[in-house]
Amino acid sequence: QVHLVESGGGLVQAGGSLRLSCAASGSIFGAAFMGWYRQAPGKQRELVASITGGAHTMYADSAKGRFTISRDYASNTVSLQMNSLKPEDTAIYYCNLHRGSSNYWGQGTQVTVSS
Repeated sequence: QVHLVESGGGLVQAGGSLRLSCAASGSIFGAAFMGWYRQAPGKQRELVASITGGAHTMYADSAKGRFTISRDYASNTVSLQMNSLKPEDTAIYYCNLHRGSSNYWGQGTQVTVSS
């Protein structure tokens, strides 16, 4: 069983920064696809950024140039550095781990960006 615990959300003014972290338990982290998703009220959950076991990254257009995803294999942690935040970035952010047929979600962390 894998457990994902997110931290780092909060309230920030537009233009500010936040860093989200996701700590993963279990032994499959190293080869797993990790992603950060977000879900705003009334909207579908969307992929914001992802990183493969080989550390290849992908970003949604809305995140390019502002967000950076990274992973630390020693601590089983994946992070999302978010800069130049906008009110439209307000959402609950979820960490996801996917490997083969296994798919796990964290409990989510709220990010609120005020204008």
